[in-house]
Amino acid sequence: MTSPGACAEPVDFRSAVDSMHAARIRPDIEVGSIRPPQRLAPYSHAIGAEVTQPEPDGEIPTDSDGSAFGRLILLYDPDGQDAWNGTMRLVAFVQAEVEAALATDPLLPEVAWSWLADALAVTEITALGGTVTSTTSVRYGDISGPPRAHQLELRASWTATGTDLSAHVEAFCEVLSSAAGLPPTGVTNLGVGGAAT
Repeated sequence: MTSPGACAEPVDFRSAVDSMHAARIRPDIEVGSIRPPQRLAPYSHAIGAEVTQPEPDGEIPTDSDGSAFGRLILLYDPDGQDAWNGTMRLVAFVQAEVEAALATDPLLPEVAWSWLADALAVTEITALGGTVTSTTSVRYGDISGPPRAHQLELRASWTATGTDLSAHVEAFCEVLSSAAGLPPTGVTNLGVGGAAT
């Protein structure tokens, strides 16, 4: 997808978009194209991702609460932008419901940022920056849901130094899975007395 009025897609942009969809994603994360923001760059593409938490009986619910979701946006300017220090800028947003104990941990922002920094260590990037926010919402009256809800939000952007963005998408999904509390790939939570350990 490109911004309105953009001419034919440059080869580098098309290659980058194709590589985003070639990323290897764990099966409990659904990924698909979404509408990118307009007018931020001559060319843009975006993907959305959501963690699909299975129900206790092993079935995936048809009406997901969306306990963790995010989006990764590719902005491409063939002329580059000074603030980017390159031509391809990736913008990430992750939001996840977290437990109260984690939400009140003063080290949560540092831990969440380390998820991103560690995941991106396998990529070649410049100009990484962002924010981590932890919030608590209290529900009153007839609003459904738990009385208190705790959320973690991570917003970040970085410049890719190449056109193969598959590792960037994989890193983004790794951060999303960490925020959702999923076990590392290949590790299974064992239930003890009906509760995961």
